[in-house]
Amino acid sequence: MIYKNKWVLLLSVFALILALSACGGGNDANNGANTGTNNGANTETPAENNGNAVVNTAEAESLYGKNCVSCHAVDLSGGNGPNLQHVGNELSFEQIKTQISNGGNGMPGYKGQLTDEEIDLLSAWLESHK
Repeated sequence: MIYKNKWVLLLSVFALILALSACGGGNDANNGANTGTNNGANTETPAENNGNAVVNTAEAESLYGKNCVSCHAVDLSGGNGPNLQHVGNELSFEQIKTQISNGGNGMPGYKGQLTDEEIDLLSAWLESHK
């Protein structure tokens, strides 16, 4: 019963984080023009990720929630896996991408389970955590 309550709490916290992240400012990638397509929520975040200008935060958080949260926690603080809250200070985009793809040190590899684009997105999003 304790484990069930922990999962319910964990999922609730993750849902709250996703909901709060959607409450960002009205500036979007269209030079601040709100087109009404996302109700003013900014779902893209600047990141130093392999030359790309922005990361789709909502999509990256969704991938993280489906694939990573059980080991790295909703807030990226770790648990079974290492703390990722400042992983961008420790690893480059390519190093993060390699770790996600190939796994190692107890982590499963996700190449073949996630597309290359999904791995790139997660890598860029994690690299932005500095």
